[in-house]
Amino acid sequence: MSAGIVVANAVLLTMDPSTPDPIRGWMSIGEDGRIDGLGEGAAPGGRPLVDVGGCFVAPGFVSAHSHLFTSGSRGLAVDKPLYEWIEGMTRYTEHASPEDIYWCTLHGSLDFLNNGITTAYDFTSSRLSFRAASAGEGAYLGELRPQSFADAQYRAKADSGLRFIHSITLDDAAGSDEEVISRVEHAVALDRGESGSARSLGVAISGTVQWAESIRTARLEVEAMRRFGLINQPHLLETPFSIEEQQERFWWYEEVGALGPDLVFGHFLQTSDEIVKAAASAGCAMVWQPTSNARLGSGIADIPGYLAAGMRVGVGLDDQSCTDISDPWQNMRMGIYLLRASRKDASLLPPREMLSLHTLGSARALSIDHDVGSLAVGKYADFLVVDPTSPDLGPVWDPYATYVLACGLRNLKQVWVSGELLSESGSSVRQDDRGVAREVHSRLRAIARRLEE
Repeated sequence: MSAGIVVANAVLLTMDPSTPDPIRGWMSIGEDGRIDGLGEGAAPGGRPLVDVGGCFVAPGFVSAHSHLFTSGSRGLAVDKPLYEWIEGMTRYTEHASPEDIYWCTLHGSLDFLNNGITTAYDFTSSRLSFRAASAGEGAYLGELRPQSFADAQYRAKADSGLRFIHSITLDDAAGSDEEVISRVEHAVALDRGESGSARSLGVAISGTVQWAESIRTARLEVEAMRRFGLINQPHLLETPFSIEEQQERFWWYEEVGALGPDLVFGHFLQTSDEIVKAAASAGCAMVWQPTSNARLGSGIADIPGYLAAGMRVGVGLDDQSCTDISDPWQNMRMGIYLLRASRKDASLLPPREMLSLHTLGSARALSIDHDVGSLAVGKYADFLVVDPTSPDLGPVWDPYATYVLACGLRNLKQVWVSGELLSESGSSVRQDDRGVAREVHSRLRAIARRLEE
């Protein structure tokens, strides 16, 4: 909780469409952790000042598609396509206990915060195991892990200080329809009950139609969405294999009445004109993962086409185990460079537009833009302090070009959430980063040793 402060002497990149920026001035934060004033020039008195010495102050990045439990699984299955990579990357976490997965998720949450990501849509690890039958076929199978396995991931995010959406799979391969819906009800009750986190922005569904055996999965997802008022972000049209089968599954969503503003497609690479038209006209959104899509050889999303069609577009860091470095600046540059190179057009995605996609665009895609995504009165004071002089990047001719194309983790000095300083110079001020790292290393290596016996 903020004690009420004023951030002074800042170059504010607000990303607020109603405010001409950059603003060279100040931002005030109330005791509720929300912004209650912005202005040019000298800061008003009456509250403690945080003088940032002319640094950029910008909204924290919103990763609209993330898998925080994978933070300890970098370097596994590095030359495999999507489905085989998932199986290889989870070779140790699928044997994790609830406490093991807690530490993995906490590690991933702190990694995000220390790298300037203040809000994450988190796909929690399924309570089932993923098996790849081929490059184009996979499924969630096996024995259902205990409920505490899912709850531990919620608890880890809450303990980290990260703002988050807690997204769960229905795991409909296990149990009756009633049991599947009851698992969603449990997650919603946890989030909305006394033990729920103040940093939570709600529960969501991790749609699994891409791997489903029948349209039943789509029907169950819609039932849960409607009953509990949840958004649904399915991984769909991602892998470059079995494209016809994936496209068929898109129409399952249309058949069950799922298409609409509450359906957000993760990846959405292997599309067709008909699919884009149907999704856009229904108000669906999509989330782009440029770095992981490139790393896994999945393809390049038609972002200019989706924007032209009127779709809301957000950006995510995806799995830490395939984005490798949870660096939102690298992610933005990767997106710009891939699109410009593949289309031979250096005018695509100007820096300010790319920054907007990774902040306000992501918030809009997830329908949380009333709380996060830009620096505006009434929104949470989730912001970054970025110094273009340390190391020095030369004169700042265009603040957006410098911020997006030249700044990076080396320039990130502070990360604030709800007006609370959570990270400074790449280290948490709230958690023992080294202690968390020791837990993750020892726990995952212990699992590896058991499997080798």
